[in-house]
Amino acid sequence: MLRLEDVTVAYGRVTALKGVSLELREGELVSLIGANGAGKSTALKTVSGLLRPLSGRITWDGEPISGLLPREILQRGIAHCPEGRRVFPHLSVRENLAMGALLRTDSAGIASDLEAMYARFPRLKERAAQAAGTLSGGEQQMLAIARALMSRPRLVMFDEPSLGLAPNIVEQVFSIVQEVRREGLTVLMVEQNALAALSLCDRAYLMETGRVVRAGTGTELLESSDVREAYLGGRAFAA
Repeated sequence: MLRLEDVTVAYGRVTALKGVSLELREGELVSLIGANGAGKSTALKTVSGLLRPLSGRITWDGEPISGLLPREILQRGIAHCPEGRRVFPHLSVRENLAMGALLRTDSAGIASDLEAMYARFPRLKERAAQAAGTLSGGEQQMLAIARALMSRPRLVMFDEPSLGLAPNIVEQVFSIVQEVRREGLTVLMVEQNALAALSLCDRAYLMETGRVVRAGTGTELLESSDVREAYLGGRAFAA
């Protein structure tokens, strides 16, 4: 479904991805784990077109996408739920959700999906007219997830969905990620809580200093003694 082949990306003179290769199959939940600065978020930004690779190839359903604009990649069914939520603070909750459907033209479908998001996230319905910047961190994360889903994607990329949230909200967020996957969407997730990420995923890639250094099932990485010693802090999540 999605494949990165030997992808290299740089910020000026700093090479952030160094020949990264990975793939996602339809319906999988795949996690990227590793320390801060390992290149995980850069990989997501490159897939979504926010960054251009210096070399390598990214394909979606076998077609190259690394030269496309972000809006063109979104139109092909890849949604990005960014680190730090990145809601539009001065727009209302409803307007933020509408922004998620900006490239769609099926007004009846948009209206139906909006009601579905309100049913899934009742707090967003209660605050539909409220400015997004006044929501709590957890509510903003729910809004960011719902906004991504409003594009009707086939793949959703979550970048640090639990960052800065209270433990009870973290469990809600991971439950939503699981629900999205069970509904048939493919998920690529960057998550600092490696223990939770590996507990949830089908497969995972461990990144260090811009490279993939290990890949396997979530269970395989959970059972690896060196991975456990170096990365598995935090709290597990029961799938």
